[in-house]
Amino acid sequence: MAEKTSQDAGSTQTTVRLDEVDRKILSLLQKDASLSLDQIADRVGASKTPVWNRIRKLREAGVIRRQVAILDPEALGLEACFFVLIRTSEHEKDWAARFLQALRDRPEVIEAHRLAGDIDYILKVQVRNARAYDRFYQSLIAEVKIHNVTALLSMEEIKSTSALPIPETGR
Repeated sequence: MAEKTSQDAGSTQTTVRLDEVDRKILSLLQKDASLSLDQIADRVGASKTPVWNRIRKLREAGVIRRQVAILDPEALGLEACFFVLIRTSEHEKDWAARFLQALRDRPEVIEAHRLAGDIDYILKVQVRNARAYDRFYQSLIAEVKIHNVTALLSMEEIKSTSALPIPETGR
């Protein structure tokens, strides 16, 4: 059953130790979070109450952050996916706060990562078309000073999943 363990004395991160039943539950929920408790219990070979308790503990431990519906961008007319590489000459706290707020305020930014290396940030931007991307770009650079922006249009999505690999050891 899921239980928290500390990494080491100097670390603030906590790891959750998972057993085989926890891993099965997580695997099922990653594939289809709309499964009923009866269905999950049946598939892991346990009764409903212990399965519910495990799911509750996994939520409390932060292993399960939230449950969402995965939407089809094309069905919503959002056919263009751009990966945007951003270099900045600004690294002050004030600039970073404005930049992060600008990203949070734009729903078309569906992922944003700060990177190590030559590129400072990478964004995943989902929009209707190139014109919509240009409107996004123009509004972003009007709001926040950016040294260099490179936009890469995804021609084809090869793999997309929200499912994480679940380690055997729970780490």
